[in-house]
Amino acid sequence: MFDDIATILDDVSTLTSVATQKTAGVLGDDLALNAQQLIGLSADRELPVVWAVAKGSSKNKLILVPAALALSFFARVAIQPLLMIGGLFLCYEGVEKLAHKYLHSPEENEEHHQELIKAISDESIDMVAMEKKKIAGAIRTDFVLSAEIITLTLATVAKAQATFAIQVAVLCVVAVLMTVGVYGLVAIIVKLDDVGLFLTLKKGTGGWRSIQRMLGRLILASAPYLLRTLSIAGTIAMFVVGGGILTHGIHALHESIHAVAEKIAHTPWIGGLLYYITGPTLDGVVGVIAGAIVLLIVLLAKRIWKSTQS
Repeated sequence: MFDDIATILDDVSTLTSVATQKTAGVLGDDLALNAQQLIGLSADRELPVVWAVAKGSSKNKLILVPAALALSFFARVAIQPLLMIGGLFLCYEGVEKLAHKYLHSPEENEEHHQELIKAISDESIDMVAMEKKKIAGAIRTDFVLSAEIITLTLATVAKAQATFAIQVAVLCVVAVLMTVGVYGLVAIIVKLDDVGLFLTLKKGTGGWRSIQRMLGRLILASAPYLLRTLSIAGTIAMFVVGGGILTHGIHALHESIHAVAEKIAHTPWIGGLLYYITGPTLDGVVGVIAGAIVLLIVLLAKRIWKSTQS
């Protein structure tokens, strides 16, 4: 019996590790998007809001994990089409982020920025309503990305032909790790400026106090760049992960990309490095193209809808 338990735990650990690697890009995007959504809150409300979103995320998992297991049990053939749809959505969202400044006028962006500043400084503004709006938006974003991660995990365990019990265990472990990991890091990120300010205000003399104040200034200076880096990394992850899902779903395209990578691998000196870079890069290119096509279709549909309503 103990041997069986050890074997099951080993399988769960292995598949969880594989699933985590395959969903790392989406997890990075989830982290970046949630950190961005919670910017603009007063310092004393940041952690309560993160906690509220984390609870909402947990509820999302309570819906998504059973739904994924039911899908695996009753309609496994639907997993790949759902993955493709999710991949298209990620690509579309990435292109929409890149095209945001062209889809919205500078006046609209500045108006939104001023609304955030006014909401923080004006006590007459209903901060509770603003918080609820941010929480609801973050939970909606989490639901979409969590569905993508759960579906990718499900595809991983299904491909490995794992038993139903192991599928349940892997999905539950990934769901818990994803929630704790993402929102733990989000909490740290949104409080970085407070940590930096706390350290810079340290009183006293001596080398240790000087180091603390210097570290505080460094944190304050680097926090905006960290958020910007997370945003860029999240956008790239959208294209690489989304495009990768699409190319793996289209056998001929996947084989073509693999053939190109194999050919480039024979380049002297840097062939090995180029081999590992080529696949994700071409996946990302496919993701950008696919996302742009979907965005054009969405914009066209919106224009047609508006014309029919006028």
